[in-house]
Amino acid sequence: MLSRRGFIKTFGGFVVAVLSTVAYGIGIEPRGRPRVVSHRIVPPGWPEGLRLRLVLISDIHACDPYMPASRVAEIAHQANGIGGDMILLLGDFLSGMELGSLVPPEAWGEALRPLQAPLGVHAILGNHDWLDDRRAMQTGRPGVVKDVLDRLGVPLYENRAVRLEKDGHAFWLAGLADQLLPARGLDDLAGTLARVTDEAPVILMAHEPDVFPTVPARVAVTLSGHTHGGQIRLFGYSPFVPSRFGSRYVYGHIVEEGRHLVVSGGLGTSAIPVRLGSPPEITVVELG
Repeated sequence: MLSRRGFIKTFGGFVVAVLSTVAYGIGIEPRGRPRVVSHRIVPPGWPEGLRLRLVLISDIHACDPYMPASRVAEIAHQANGIGGDMILLLGDFLSGMELGSLVPPEAWGEALRPLQAPLGVHAILGNHDWLDDRRAMQTGRPGVVKDVLDRLGVPLYENRAVRLEKDGHAFWLAGLADQLLPARGLDDLAGTLARVTDEAPVILMAHEPDVFPTVPARVAVTLSGHTHGGQIRLFGYSPFVPSRFGSRYVYGHIVEEGRHLVVSGGLGTSAIPVRLGSPPEITVVELG
């Protein structure tokens, strides 16, 4: 039988463990230097001789004190050092936090200004870039984040596709408007792919991965964020995933029927300032 002293020691150890876990999830894991996670993919029909390195930055959620402009600047510097052919910004620049204070858009925008890559920096919006922007929600048009990206010279892909080339090989970069907001979303997958006018491979940016079951095999790879890798993962399980598919598209490189999806774990937090078992990351996709 457990003695009173033994009970107190056991209970005290449990409390210390819980408090230590909470402290780690708030103060250490979410604020650490992002890890770099790489995926090498050769999609079906990919042109031989075309090699692309894509650097993905997703879910910044700029917010003091959890993601201040100074940390965004450090992330930009780290991303530049990876040496990607393109840097792709996959949405959710705005806070999404109920705690902390907003970082002025001009501040996080200037922190991203150093980003550069031979084939450019390209962006899509996330749901919080609508939800946390009153003007955008009222007008139904991209607001403050588009203003920042325009000042930076970063093209925004709202159901848009652009033909690019590397080493004499063509490919298409396409991006969907957000699937959730405003109202029921503005995404138009069919209309976006209708802009593709030849057989060159297509790379698709889509903030939420839920569109993936409807993405045709014509698309070489779909790149998403939104889930934060679950944000809290315990023994590989995420109690809450913002997807109607649950954990099916929560994180990483997913292959279904020969089609490829990469879901970045992202960088910031939303709702609560905790990441546990899902550290911040910059994601790299090597194609070819």
